[in-house]
Amino acid sequence: MGITAQITAMPNLTQQRLTDYRRDTFRLDPTRRLHSEEEAVQFANERGFIFFWPIKGVVLPSLWTAVAGDRPVADEHDDPGHITWGWKDNLLDKRVWYYARILRRRNSILSLVMLPFFYALSPNFGDPDEDYLLQYEQGLLTQESKLVYEALLKEGPLDSISLRRAARLASPENASRFNRALDSLQFEFKVLPTGVAEAGAWRYAFIYDLTHRYYPNLVEQAGPISEPAARQKLLTVYYHSLGAATRQEAGKLFGWRPEDLERTFKALIDRNTLVDQVVLENSTSPVAALAELV
Repeated sequence: MGITAQITAMPNLTQQRLTDYRRDTFRLDPTRRLHSEEEAVQFANERGFIFFWPIKGVVLPSLWTAVAGDRPVADEHDDPGHITWGWKDNLLDKRVWYYARILRRRNSILSLVMLPFFYALSPNFGDPDEDYLLQYEQGLLTQESKLVYEALLKEGPLDSISLRRAARLASPENASRFNRALDSLQFEFKVLPTGVAEAGAWRYAFIYDLTHRYYPNLVEQAGPISEPAARQKLLTVYYHSLGAATRQEAGKLFGWRPEDLERTFKALIDRNTLVDQVVLENSTSPVAALAELV
């Protein structure tokens, strides 16, 4: 007597279904483009986190695409899409979102609702006035990052030209070290741009401040959020923007350890937020997808 094997078919997702979903969440429909700063803030709040400009090889909504459509960022300074640059600068000191080099260390916009979840995953804990020293002693913070952080801690907000001088990194040979320090401090939610000053040769320079000083309630808001809960929230919001994606795509964006990424996926699959091993039309790799799409 033979044994009959039960084979459960893997769920399927068509490219058209996914394209239609992202057309909505990315604001690709010309009738849903953004036309004002207020609409830009609303879009960031809807999506939770976006790129300022699209990043090659990383799929995520961006402010540029929601304004200019699905096309490369134009080199021409008078391109209508570059209105996004003015919006970004005008909103830096309004505290309506969080703008810094975060996701993939690129220019990112986070809603204030999502900000505590990101901060909960940062290396900041306890007293921000002292944490950086512990990181430095453990070899987790470069000397240049320490100098930049301490300059802001001592002097208050500074434009990038003044900050380089205050951090004793003003010499030409220190330019790349200073920029790397700024990038790392932004990535770790220690520093962010909060305005624009008429400084330097181009009469244009970001003003920087310490994150915990600019958003004084952030440490308290993030405190109760556990790292697993933060990851689950971020991954859920990510899939609500994309609809479907591989583990590799999610891992590339967030940069989490593989074991943390896998535990987060398991939690969302167990609660039926995501469906795993979905066959995406014309794709060689199975994806995870929102349950509502399959």
